[in-house]
Amino acid sequence: MAVTNLSTTTCDGLFIISLLVIVSSLFGTSSAQLNATFYSGTCPNASAIVRSTIQQAFQSDTRIGASLIRLHFHDCFVNGCDASILLDDSGSIQTEKNAAPNANSARGFNVVDNIKTALENACPGVVSCSDVLALASEASVSLAGGPTWTVLLGRRDSLTANLAGANSSIPSPVESLSNITSKFSAVGLNTNDLVALSGAHTFGRARCGVFNNRLFNFSGTGNPDPTLNSTLLSSLQQLCPQNGSVSTITNLDLSTPDAFDNNYFANLQSNNGLLQSDQELFSTTGSATIAIVSSFASNRTLFFQAFAQSMINMGNISPLTGSNGEIRLDCKKVNGS
Repeated sequence: MAVTNLSTTTCDGLFIISLLVIVSSLFGTSSAQLNATFYSGTCPNASAIVRSTIQQAFQSDTRIGASLIRLHFHDCFVNGCDASILLDDSGSIQTEKNAAPNANSARGFNVVDNIKTALENACPGVVSCSDVLALASEASVSLAGGPTWTVLLGRRDSLTANLAGANSSIPSPVESLSNITSKFSAVGLNTNDLVALSGAHTFGRARCGVFNNRLFNFSGTGNPDPTLNSTLLSSLQQLCPQNGSVSTITNLDLSTPDAFDNNYFANLQSNNGLLQSDQELFSTTGSATIAIVSSFASNRTLFFQAFAQSMINMGNISPLTGSNGEIRLDCKKVNGS
């Protein structure tokens, strides 16, 4: 996605500048308006404050890193990266927290609030909630042993939420690969981004309710998903019996559940992907995703580089900048409400 590097491009000439603006608008992003030094003069310790708060949260909640990056992901796919997912219900707002992909599963809001409180104490009214999610994602990944990257900043926060959009635009773990690819394409992300960002499932947990469709009666066949490893199938059928609780959780990555590494992709090669949407990356005959999975499975450095770039790409989806939106003082509600 050529637009992602525009913010670091230095060039002379009105034609080139105009071209950049045109390309940026075509992709529906404003990455040229985001930059790595946005808070250098107004809140120079912003990144360190975010990181230390998450480090503290990790001590009592090993899942928190995966939960925070999921908030960023689910936010960016709905009206862009504008922290709309953080807004609570109000008289004029239907919260995205009640959308099917988020209800009873999106978590980490309390840690976001803790980060925001620490930032407000240090730099009142400066750092947006949408930038908190972007910074928190990078910190969560690097603290779990994954890559680091330069987070582009300068997003502002939405004044409303989009419940319908959250229900329709966020990729589902029970959707086909073609549907998920279309949802990524709709926000300017390509197949490489899809596979790389799916690699975030190298840490964190999932509820029985998002994968039990694979265990007993897959797609109405009366049989389990044939692409599910038989040993894993047996253990999951015990964990998630028919008519059992849909809220029981298990690790997304069987081998290193709390480490950010490339084992997720090796799991797919042995049919040990937990979610249907994960395993389809490797088991969909003829898909371009298969070669990408294999390359990431054999080369951790390649995956880390691709993941970092794809996180930047995702963070560039339609941000509010300039005078659009606001800097929320409380991430849960719009200012003055």
